[in-house]
Amino acid sequence: MAAVAPSAAPLDSQVTAGLPSRSATLQTEFPFTLPRGYVDSQGTVHREGFMRLATARDELLPLTDQRVRENPAYLSVVLIGRLITRLGDLTDIHAGIIEGLFAADLAFLQKFYEKINLDGTSLASTVCPDCRHEFEVDLGSRLGE
Repeated sequence: MAAVAPSAAPLDSQVTAGLPSRSATLQTEFPFTLPRGYVDSQGTVHREGFMRLATARDELLPLTDQRVRENPAYLSVVLIGRLITRLGDLTDIHAGIIEGLFAADLAFLQKFYEKINLDGTSLASTVCPDCRHEFEVDLGSRLGE
């Protein structure tokens, strides 16, 4: 049996081939605009916000929450409440605020969460049904207007 010649490239470069360089930056927060907006107790509407990428911990901790254990549908409320870093002037975002969103806004945030955490971007590819031109739309900017 013939011996296999070792690769000329060092192991480190083999492992990192195709990965972004260490100097590349990773976008971890994404801006969004809610279709309707959260209305606080003073009547102020908050539409612009930021959602950060989820960590494994973010996805695991809500599973121990009693509200989620009693009602699994509550998982997205707790999870999204952990990931939104700002909504309008509000910076203390929690499940109680997410509960106060309109259904259209919660549905938007659920889709936005999936998009940024699966693709790492808020861009979605689409095709014009008339001319078949392919282009990208930013789900984080002005969706729903």
